[in-house]
Amino acid sequence: MADHIGSRQRQLLELLLENKEGLCIDDMAKALTISRNAVQQHISVLELEGYLQAGELNKTAGRPVRRYVLTEAGINSFPKQYAWFSMLMLGDLKNEIGSEAFQRYMSKLGDNLSQSYKYRFTGKPADERREELLKIMDDLGFKTGSKTDLDSNDPTTIKAYNCIFHDLAQKHNEICQFDIALMTSLLEKDVELVECMAKGSGACCFKILNK
Repeated sequence: MADHIGSRQRQLLELLLENKEGLCIDDMAKALTISRNAVQQHISVLELEGYLQAGELNKTAGRPVRRYVLTEAGINSFPKQYAWFSMLMLGDLKNEIGSEAFQRYMSKLGDNLSQSYKYRFTGKPADERREELLKIMDDLGFKTGSKTDLDSNDPTTIKAYNCIFHDLAQKHNEICQFDIALMTSLLEKDVELVECMAKGSGACCFKILNK
């Protein structure tokens, strides 16, 4: 769960997680044994941060009652095991099809992704294609450096300072073929990985080959 959420707010979110249909302020106050005003204050903070929202107004024999429900952000604030599950799934796939086929599969994924970006490269010369690729990689989270980086202006080199699947690549280095295939397809030039963070380097360095 998000670290900045207070303990009482965490309890409130857990309560709503167990009651997906939503709860009114009185129900939450009773369940947490705190005042109605305290619940309202916590709700105001959590609603402002997007973790919950007001649901439908339920009409009863007395006054109308507003229920509060978790948003997608609220649900996603609870722990997820995406990396663990990805590791489990990829490990099983690699065992099932073998390392070489797994490597080809990662290349295919990279090439498939490149197709959605091809329109951004149409008619552009090599230097503009490289700049466009850097923008795409930064959008994906690779962090390709800044203007103060001496290597950032080298037209034959691309450096990425963040491996977006670092843990996975440490276990299955065939995953690096995804990056290579993506770059090769978009630049329409062969690309070689000469330094790799998953193997202990400070950055992933890709060399654009003049072929």
